[in-house]
Amino acid sequence: MRYHAIPSSLFKNNRKRLARLLKPHALAVFHSNDVMPTNADGTMGFRQNNNLLYLSGADQEESILVLAPDFPDKRYREVLFLRENNDHIAIWEGHKLTKEEARKLSGIETVLWLSEFPKLFHHMMAMGYVKQVYLDTNEHYRAEITVETRNARFIEWCQKNYPLHAYERAAPLLAALRAVKQPEEIKLLQTACDITEKGFRRVLPFVKPGVYEFEIEAEFQHEFIRNRSRGFAYTPIIASGANACVLHYVTNNQRCEAGDVLLLDVGAEYANYNADMTRAIPVSGRFTRRQKDVYNAVLRVMRSAMKLLRPGVRYFDYHKEVQKIMEAELLKLKLLDKTDIKNQTKEKPAVSKYFMHGTGHHLGLDVHDVGNMYDQMKEGMLWTVEPGIYIREEKLGIRLENNVLIRKNGVVDLMKNIPIEAEEIEDLMNAKV
Repeated sequence: MRYHAIPSSLFKNNRKRLARLLKPHALAVFHSNDVMPTNADGTMGFRQNNNLLYLSGADQEESILVLAPDFPDKRYREVLFLRENNDHIAIWEGHKLTKEEARKLSGIETVLWLSEFPKLFHHMMAMGYVKQVYLDTNEHYRAEITVETRNARFIEWCQKNYPLHAYERAAPLLAALRAVKQPEEIKLLQTACDITEKGFRRVLPFVKPGVYEFEIEAEFQHEFIRNRSRGFAYTPIIASGANACVLHYVTNNQRCEAGDVLLLDVGAEYANYNADMTRAIPVSGRFTRRQKDVYNAVLRVMRSAMKLLRPGVRYFDYHKEVQKIMEAELLKLKLLDKTDIKNQTKEKPAVSKYFMHGTGHHLGLDVHDVGNMYDQMKEGMLWTVEPGIYIREEKLGIRLENNVLIRKNGVVDLMKNIPIEAEEIEDLMNAKV
């Protein structure tokens, strides 16, 4: 791990909060993610299952967490199973968690090797005490699951071997918990935002006509990694000119030309928590009058949207209000006229021609974090705010995005220190080194 140690109090508290949601006589099981293959003997970089990480802090492959909050034998109310180290693993892969390290990291007293899982699990399931078994799945509304996971394999095995137990879904419970951030999590998310700021400030004086999008990507990556990040929180969008009108453009292989506006949708990861920032900057160092007018329109929408966020707001109602604000800006820019407004339908509002995506999403351990989009917003939730205007006929796309924490009477902007005013961006791009 590159990141600094996280206090075990976070994971202890998360387990206590989950325990209060479980039915009596319950047992819950959480598995790590697989190490995924590429080709030949290659593998992708390991990324831990976020629910397991959230409850234990164990950032290591082949780990299992078992929780049974009211099990008669107190030793087995919290059990973390780890891959046992040996000389071969130590030589070829390096250090793995010891039992003592795992206890300190997670706050879990009973830490056993993975080989001990089958026997203990059978003991707990067969004693007649466990009535409800909570199993974990990825139930994110955007998920397209085509690869069988460790959790999926375990579900099949568990239900085959213990068919008469009552099974419950762990995912909705974890989604509700994870949607509201704890103080320690907010600090980690702020660190991710601060690292993102460092990357953006590094890039501003670097961008100029003739630079390739992938060179800019490399500058961000350098700054992120040198600040203890794993790197990008998601595949970065470095989109110049017309590329900025492709919402999920990730090719990042074009040359930035004079007069282009460059859209940067990037974020740093820190301790598995993610930032998600978008900025638009002029490749030549100065916006044209038209570019600045569109830019400032997006900025006004963004700031108005932030003022709407507070506990009790429902996302889809909020988004409709933002669309109304955007509609007024598009009229001022003469991108829409009164006829467009008159002829719009509820299913296809006029603004969708130039602003065709949502205004934001939950953010946390996942970039599009878990949480019910239909629920009311609560204090402690973290949301992105990201309006945009995309004018394909002008090869101009501008999106601005900050990450905000919902508080009792409004929001705290975790990216308030990242330059966003058009004039400040121009000044930083033209500052003499």
